[in-house]
Amino acid sequence: MLFPKEDSIQIIHQALDAGINLIDTSNRYADGESERIIGQAIKNRRDDVILATKFGAESSNKLNQSGASRRWVRQAVEGSLKRLQTDYIDLYQLHQPVPETSFEETLSVLTDLVQEGKIRYIGTSNHQAWQLMEAQAVSDRHHFQRFISEQSLYSIINRSIELDITELAQRYNLALLTYGTLAGGLLTGKYRAGQAPDSHSRAARLKGSVGLALDPELPQNKLKFDTIRQLQEAANQAGITLAHMAVAFVQNHPAVTPTILGPRTPEQLSQFLDGMALRLSPDLLDAIDTIVSPGIRIDENEQIWKPEWLNPSRRRRA
Repeated sequence: MLFPKEDSIQIIHQALDAGINLIDTSNRYADGESERIIGQAIKNRRDDVILATKFGAESSNKLNQSGASRRWVRQAVEGSLKRLQTDYIDLYQLHQPVPETSFEETLSVLTDLVQEGKIRYIGTSNHQAWQLMEAQAVSDRHHFQRFISEQSLYSIINRSIELDITELAQRYNLALLTYGTLAGGLLTGKYRAGQAPDSHSRAARLKGSVGLALDPELPQNKLKFDTIRQLQEAANQAGITLAHMAVAFVQNHPAVTPTILGPRTPEQLSQFLDGMALRLSPDLLDAIDTIVSPGIRIDENEQIWKPEWLNPSRRRRA
């Protein structure tokens, strides 16, 4: 959902004034409108910003208007540069795996774009550890630019990247950007198991699997909301809000570089910033580990990208 342009610009300026210097978006968000708003917001403050955007998960049904091929990547970057009103992108990220296109092809054109000055660095999003290592091997073999970052979903109730991504990031000096810190609003404490969500909440507005994952009335969500209740109790005992604890938990992990936040209002941004400054005690972190074990994902619907090898044709003998 895209909010009024004026409100979005105000929040961006508030974030920059507070010392935040990374803005992340995608050519997919609101069909490019997110990039247009950001471009307008930062056009007089470009030097203050590390500007990151993505390609490769476009929703277009037009032939040759999506993916990670040499042809499309060149078209996609020109479109993003125009919408963002800038001559270069600091971090250009492959939004999700594109199995039909080899890393050789994608890294080749990205390397060309770096040499041409249109992008500074390249990264990935929603990739698995083995895919990141394959990409690094391709870069080494062909002397291509390396992906220097990975952007992954990570929250106090979705800790699956702790199984491998966080360790890989530290071992190979890969910047780890994380998103989904508040689990779509679940970790703000405003939802209660068995109670209908507020009509203005994301749970009430969103449809499909995302809306279902947020619905506190669904029986299949009982475990998740029971877990959130226990986390709320731990936060109460520590004298902090659940939202602050959730933000601080992610930021406390030594592998995490920046935590990407998506505030809807200036007040929410201020609350997020308070959480970023918080450091959790070892006792509280131990309590969290007891409620949600390291490496565990409470809700399988939170797996943003579904690997094609989980399809029946790939996991069943003919």
